[in-house]
Amino acid sequence: MNAKLILENGLSFEGTAFGAARSTSGEVVFNTGMVGYPEALTDPSYYGQILASTYPLIGNYGVPAESDGDITSKRWESPRIQAFGFVVSDLSEAYSHWNADMSLDEWLKKENVPGISGIDTRALTKVLRESGTMLGKIVVDGQDVDFYDPNKDLLIEKVAVKAPVEHGEGERTILLLDFGCKNSIIANLVKRGMRVIQVPYHYDYSTMKYDGVVLSSGPGDPAQYRFMTDRIRDLIAERKPVLGICLGHQLLALTAGASTYKLGYGHRSQNQPVLDRLSRRAYVTTQNHGYAVDMNSIPAGWISWFENLNDGTNEGLWHKNLPVLSTQFHPEAMPGPVDTGFIFDEFKRCF
Repeated sequence: MNAKLILENGLSFEGTAFGAARSTSGEVVFNTGMVGYPEALTDPSYYGQILASTYPLIGNYGVPAESDGDITSKRWESPRIQAFGFVVSDLSEAYSHWNADMSLDEWLKKENVPGISGIDTRALTKVLRESGTMLGKIVVDGQDVDFYDPNKDLLIEKVAVKAPVEHGEGERTILLLDFGCKNSIIANLVKRGMRVIQVPYHYDYSTMKYDGVVLSSGPGDPAQYRFMTDRIRDLIAERKPVLGICLGHQLLALTAGASTYKLGYGHRSQNQPVLDRLSRRAYVTTQNHGYAVDMNSIPAGWISWFENLNDGTNEGLWHKNLPVLSTQFHPEAMPGPVDTGFIFDEFKRCF
């Protein structure tokens, strides 16, 4: 079927529908990764967004099954596709990979998510880079829908777990506050011998015993979630190790007294270079966020740990006196690169 990608500024791109035969709307963003569409589409941080891939050929290695067993073998970042739509230039109808379970088209049909192919994604990316992220909709077979702005909703409520879930075994117990956590974050903690108790962000954990805290990644504007800062401040006051990742990093910054702002088009890729300002070493990182911490607002007592080498934005914090650290990028980095997995080791050394 014919389909159109229509942006809120009136610009439209004609293409061919694949996946679910229905229309959708959301915030249009782009990802510059060459691989990793199963991980990206299931990342809760993409909830409410229409994801465009800048790499032209998509679908050639199919889609793997969700998991071979426990959390450490999961290939998806959540149990379902979180993005509202998928935009590609060239959809591969044939696929080949040793662990492929189905085609991308079959997967999107099964998950009831629409896609559009045959789009000039280079032109689309130029528009988003110059004008900034904007609302859009995929209209399939003329079935129009209204524009939807996900940033006005409490998105973490849509993607966080509803009840506590335990993972792994170990001498150290980690309280994981879930704002839309990726499976790979939990897997990295479990692989390092930690027992993880994943709880909804609003859960009453006052009677629980734990040795450290992880503030997870998740979607949306961190300023909407300022109601979490009192809880996070209390956790820091316990003087137990705290690690914030992506949205967790931004909420930690807000708790410290810093401010956040919306980036023009965000950082979404597996190729973002960052500088460790303490060691002066550079790393290639995976990122997925549309907001950033204002570097100039970071208060005394905190170190701006990492810096983005493309645009100079803040990529991490470290408290000078407390075992509290955070990264804007994803040290769990699935599908890669895994250069910054040492962040979990740094967190473990805080105990």
